[in-house]
Amino acid sequence: MLESGSNKEKKRNLLRRVRRQRLKYITILPSLITLLNGICGFAAIGFASKGFSAGVDNFSFHRIELPYFAIAGYMIFFAMIADMLDGRVARMSHTTSSFGGQLDSLCDIVSFGVAPAFLMLKILDYKLATVAPSPVFSDFLGRFIWLTAAIYIACAAIRLARFNVENEEDETEHMSFVGLPVPGAAGVLASMIIFYEDMLPTVGRSSAVFKIAESVILYSLPFLAIGLALLMISRIPYPHLINQYFRGRKPLTHLFWSVAVIGLIYLCGLQSALVITFCGFALSGFARWFYYRIVLKATRKTYTRISMTLAGTTDSPDE
Repeated sequence: MLESGSNKEKKRNLLRRVRRQRLKYITILPSLITLLNGICGFAAIGFASKGFSAGVDNFSFHRIELPYFAIAGYMIFFAMIADMLDGRVARMSHTTSSFGGQLDSLCDIVSFGVAPAFLMLKILDYKLATVAPSPVFSDFLGRFIWLTAAIYIACAAIRLARFNVENEEDETEHMSFVGLPVPGAAGVLASMIIFYEDMLPTVGRSSAVFKIAESVILYSLPFLAIGLALLMISRIPYPHLINQYFRGRKPLTHLFWSVAVIGLIYLCGLQSALVITFCGFALSGFARWFYYRIVLKATRKTYTRISMTLAGTTDSPDE
């Protein structure tokens, strides 16, 4: 009887601790912006699915008329804007919480993991259905594209889970990311598809330039997705652009670079500027890592070897 009574007391204490850990309050405005991120990602999935069935028909709303695949890409960028705003609003209102961080990651996996992978899958499925290659080759390509999309989603989930574990609550201390951020990887795929759907047709679908660019962009997407997946789970450092270049007082050169980016958007158009910006950001971290870890290390070894050889030949006569 005494033993059963002690067990009951232990269960009561456990239930009390569970009740204490229940979430009682949440912040409304940052949470709504975070949910908007996930809703935009879900909308991107819906538009991508509609684009596969609609074919060449465009999405029309008021004065907007764009291909469904392009609208899906723009929805990913709207989700990216919401992802940038929710943390800023939470910090400005001093309402940051663990709940907000977990909700943000759940929405990110939808908007920047599942949505771009599904968009890539559907636009390539539509292309294969249009081209109509041999059944055996088409089946192999379909499985390969599906596999690359699955790898991208898995690596995006790993990247977000690792960030949650290693993340510090004070984001102002973040000067760099470990691995390519998930929104950056999604921006590369979305910008390429937007450029293909929204900008490239202006040169004429029957022109040789369009056909060559179409083949290069579409057939490079699976390999690009694999490369982005590996960069996301890598330990290559990437700069936190907001904290490094826009927070606090900065040199005058930062203003010149900001004006240069705005000028790039004006001269090349929004679609081309998105491709250049996101592809450049994804390549910058890898290029910096490759230079410092491979090229510079090999150069130092070669220099040391040559120096030792010259020192040996110089000292030999004295011996």
